[in-house]
Amino acid sequence: MDVFLASPRGFCAGVDLAVDIVDLAIQQYGTPVYVKHQIVHNPKVVADVEAKGAITVEKVDEVPEGAVVVFSAHGSPPSDYSTAKERNLKVLDATCPLVTRVHNEAKKYDREGKKIVLIGHVGHQEVIGTTGQADMTLIDERKDWVLPHWEEGTEVAVLTQTTLSVNDTAIAVDKIKKTHPDAVIRDDICYATTNRQAAANELAEMTDLVLVIGAQNSSNCNRLKDVAHKKGVPAYLINGPEELDPSWIEGVEKIGITSGASTPEKQVNSVIEFLAPNNVFRVGPGEESTTFAIPRSLREMVGDGVRSSSKEELIPDEDN
Repeated sequence: MDVFLASPRGFCAGVDLAVDIVDLAIQQYGTPVYVKHQIVHNPKVVADVEAKGAITVEKVDEVPEGAVVVFSAHGSPPSDYSTAKERNLKVLDATCPLVTRVHNEAKKYDREGKKIVLIGHVGHQEVIGTTGQADMTLIDERKDWVLPHWEEGTEVAVLTQTTLSVNDTAIAVDKIKKTHPDAVIRDDICYATTNRQAAANELAEMTDLVLVIGAQNSSNCNRLKDVAHKKGVPAYLINGPEELDPSWIEGVEKIGITSGASTPEKQVNSVIEFLAPNNVFRVGPGEESTTFAIPRSLREMVGDGVRSSSKEELIPDEDN
């Protein structure tokens, strides 16, 4: 058996940043530190940060008054910041800068009077955060949908969740443009999602089976599985070797492996070690070099201890 390993895979810059911020909060303020929603959608990462002293909650009003809370990488609606202020919480915002960019776009187009359409998945934490920024119409491209009937000449802006299927989103955008050809279309699917889907597509073309390593509630992991399925290749989403059914790989000579942007590399390695392949081949353009610095607002909050970061700050800070 040979394993074909997608590159890029695994942690993206936004996930790295979010985990770093939780570590920083614990170092600076001690334990416990609260995290609003799973810091990233991966149970092993959540377990790791909780082992260090983080407590995960789903609502801001579950955090004791005056405590320290980290807002997860997926982004939060303005109402969460208001609740935190009312409860005198010290907020460290771990929202991915690329999600913050979508929030800022929503506020900008709302100020301009445009009708905003968000392509995203109902109930996903990122979508909850984005729809809280302004009035907008949510389109879930997995379901049947129609746009509201707006007057002719209405200006429309289209935003997207950052972790969607590139191909399915393009189909939804084309449908919108049929009725609103002048709509402003923002390319909000993030570089990590796009790159991993491209590598997974290449992987599926040369293998008989694809294993996606990551969590069931990870949007980007599920989209990687979809890429393989659409190529006609069996694909399974697993957290580790303990979830691998031996019947899946019986007689299979070429197995593709990739992982979502919130999956630690140690989870991938555990699967490879379990498979014990004859060879491991790299597939794709290679790992990314993008990094995000600790935001200026957090550096000022916690003092000089983090100013030695070598990471490049790519997205200007803007208040939520």
